Amino acid sequence: MKGIWISLFAAGLLHAQANAATTMRVATWLSPTSEMNTVVLPTWGQWIEEATEGRVRIKLEHDLGQPQSMIDLVQDGAVDASWTYHGYFPGRFKLTSIAELPNLGAGAEAASVAHWRVHQQYLAQANEHGDVVVAGLFTHGPGEIHMRQPINSLSELSNKKIRVGGGVQNSIGEQLGIIGVAAPTTKVYEMLTQGVVDGVFNPMNTKRTMRFKEVAPYTLKMPHGMYLGSFGIFIGHDFLDRLSEQDREAVMAVSGERLSAMAARAWVQGDKEAEQDALEFGNTIIQASEQDVQLFAELTRGIEHGWLDEVADRKVDAAQALAEFRRIAREYQAQMDGNQG
Repeated sequence: MKGIWISLFAAGLLHAQANAATTMRVATWLSPTSEMNTVVLPTWGQWIEEATEGRVRIKLEHDLGQPQSMIDLVQDGAVDASWTYHGYFPGRFKLTSIAELPNLGAGAEAASVAHWRVHQQYLAQANEHGDVVVAGLFTHGPGEIHMRQPINSLSELSNKKIRVGGGVQNSIGEQLGIIGVAAPTTKVYEMLTQGVVDGVFNPMNTKRTMRFKEVAPYTLKMPHGMYLGSFGIFIGHDFLDRLSEQDREAVMAVSGERLSAMAARAWVQGDKEAEQDALEFGNTIIQASEQDVQLFAELTRGIEHGWLDEVADRKVDAAQALAEFRRIAREYQAQMDGNQG
């Protein structure tokens, strides 16, 4: 009988400990099938749970608002953490565009690692994210050109109506002679269906997650894409203050560069799977010619100088940050290529 009581006590203790776990409510958006919701945030949650020995767990909260509202939700304490796309905040996030500038010659993982390191060393002091704790910075995979009608070269984009996501995409579009159309990603499928736009600049994974393979079946790919879109993952101060010092340190230890690199890898893997899926669906995907690659580099070379002028009011050493960003990203990419070889 005594053994039974001991077993019941132990079971009750374990149950109490499980109930005592702190839940980190993470507001999320995009399709539930997107890499962010199926891989990145769940993996981060697993890391957090392991690092805190089960004391902190995450719970994804869908449909709480548009990506533009995510930072406010966290600052106001409505949720504990979230993520957003920096391009949705015109005029606020200038420095984060460092990761989006064209002609980097490196992929998303390399750019994301550089993004995090350079932010920590040079750019965080500008406090563009406001009253939240930045837990990760990453980019999606290469931004490509997806069209309703066949496309064989960049010259065919002139005067075409293209949905662009803001920031550096707008500058690239201007140089390519397009008519840029601003719209949320969730509206693009309908716009393509109705012919409101001729195409869209987006990473390859949206062929599947946003079903663009059905309405934009022609894609022109650039080496490492035309651009890389910048995202941030952040946590509220109030939530971190509720944790013990041990658990705060544990959460941050599995965030930062590790989280940034993992997020980029997940999006790139999503690109690969979506490209294969689109090809099987009947899409036509072609590589840009060497002439187009050279033309793109020439047309977009001045965007870097425009960025430096734009961020002059941020009072950081942007030129040094850019040089360091490119050095880190290119060295990281070279190491990745060497390991694959």
